[in-house]
Amino acid sequence: MKPTKTYRTPDGLPVDIAIFTIRSRTKPGNYKTLADRRLNVLLVRRSRSSEAYPGYWALPGGFSDENETLLEAAYRELKEETNVDREVRIEQIKTVYYPGRDPRGWMPSVVYAALVKEEYLLNLAADTDADEVALFDIEEALGMKLAFDHNDLLKDALAFVRAQMMTTTIAKEFLPDEFTIRELYQVIRTVVPGFEEDIANFKRNLLATKTRQGLIEEARGEDGKPMTTDRNSNRPAQLYRFSGYEPRISIYNSGMF
Repeated sequence: MKPTKTYRTPDGLPVDIAIFTIRSRTKPGNYKTLADRRLNVLLVRRSRSSEAYPGYWALPGGFSDENETLLEAAYRELKEETNVDREVRIEQIKTVYYPGRDPRGWMPSVVYAALVKEEYLLNLAADTDADEVALFDIEEALGMKLAFDHNDLLKDALAFVRAQMMTTTIAKEFLPDEFTIRELYQVIRTVVPGFEEDIANFKRNLLATKTRQGLIEEARGEDGKPMTTDRNSNRPAQLYRFSGYEPRISIYNSGMF
């Protein structure tokens, strides 16, 4: 028999996880207005005893074990470094490698990302390889010098969650069951600042027509009357809810199928 060929394997297969959330804070004052919403990302400060980039802020992550799946590794590292548990639904977005990306050797990385409710991040606690864990405003994080190539990974993950916001109904995760048009618009713009639309057109595009199902519908009470709220304004505003319709977008025409 021919001897089994020996293949060189990477020195390790890390997983890195970008967790984003929308932090909401009520503005002080007597005048009712929308809460202040900011997009934040979760970062950990690497241990000062780390071989590479000691003391640097980075995306949470670490080495996978050969006896676990990559997804299991991502959840384990997230729990160990931040105390964030499996309530967070993370998705794999890419695998990255180029020579020299890690000073310790030949190491690809599998990148995960998620946009999650702030309530899932209330019990942050650093453990094992991390000295600190904190939420950073996205603009601040993008301006920091992160460990390894995590500045680039953060930008890739941000593009992923922005695409999610524009092509799915994930905005519902950051709204009450009944919400105003301006609340929905604000959530979208918090994640995608470049999104701009006249409020009247925005509402028109979301409601049903004779030829199109709507993403949202008027919220009505048990008596069938439209529901309103004055929580963000001194004048009552119409409430809406998501209709449950999830469109699939075709890139080849302007319609949905």
